[in-house]
Amino acid sequence: MAKEYISGSDGHNLKFKRETLLNYGMNRWGLNKAHSVGSTSELIRTCAPSKYEEWEQFYFTKAKQKKKDGLQITREYITGLGQTLYVKLSEVVQHELEQISEEECIDYAYNLVLNRTYEGYRTEIETIYGQLEGAIGQKIEPAPDNWDRTYGVDFFVKINQKYIGIQIKPIASG
Repeated sequence: MAKEYISGSDGHNLKFKRETLLNYGMNRWGLNKAHSVGSTSELIRTCAPSKYEEWEQFYFTKAKQKKKDGLQITREYITGLGQTLYVKLSEVVQHELEQISEEECIDYAYNLVLNRTYEGYRTEIETIYGQLEGAIGQKIEPAPDNWDRTYGVDFFVKINQKYIGIQIKPIASG
């Protein structure tokens, strides 16, 4: 039976209609972090599966939480993560949505588009031209917009007809 909240798939990867909201919740509460679901990138590289079923079997055999004394991750545990996500979205986020005002949204949009962009630019300039360029002894150039959008590159260094991309993030971003 088809599930109304699934909009399609790409191989085994299901496409969810409310992906943005679900992803927000998983990230906000750290439900998909290594301390909760294990080091998935490391695990899949170790497994190097040729089929999805190999990966699934390997994951549930080897994955351990990086918290709670390294408990084995089970299907029931993943179900529990989904249940936690549901509670957080339906109670916490719902309550927050009821509290938000149009004025707050307008102020946020203005702050994000103008204030945060300006402060990010100032930090970027101070970091790149004030510190990094001197430290590496190479000219650093701003990346074209399509590099930023395609590769996440803010600046680049050109050495012997090759490029090294640089991405600047504030310390608080991760």
